[in-house]
Amino acid sequence: MPTSLKPNLMTEDVNRSVEFYRDLLGFRFAAAVAVESREIVTDYQAELPLQWAMVQRGDAEIMFQSRASLAEDAPHFAEQPLGASLVLYLEVEGLEELFAAVKDRVEIVLDLRTTFYGMREVWIRDCNGYVLTLAEAVMAQ
Repeated sequence: MPTSLKPNLMTEDVNRSVEFYRDLLGFRFAAAVAVESREIVTDYQAELPLQWAMVQRGDAEIMFQSRASLAEDAPHFAEQPLGASLVLYLEVEGLEELFAAVKDRVEIVLDLRTTFYGMREVWIRDCNGYVLTLAEAVMAQ
């Protein structure tokens, strides 16, 4: 029986992905593997090229792996497009504040709205083309 889901997203630039999620969305750098040495690092260093990394925020964990690294394991990834038909649904606290902080720095796919199922949501595109839904439950009135 599964106990968690941790998406591993292909990217052209693992460092850029870490910085996007850390700087714009408040994720914390958890761990990575350096390209050259293949050593595991737990302190982010912008000048160290990474082939894989994981970021965390609350219970959410997302991994990023370079196209080259993924293609070593599974060659069919070499020609696959980034972004795919995937939407990552992230429940957050303080959606309005987060949206205010990032709205001028990201592509808005679907503007801030309240849904019929009681969530306040905005859809944005990350630096790799993946769509993120940022969502917060609407307080009952």
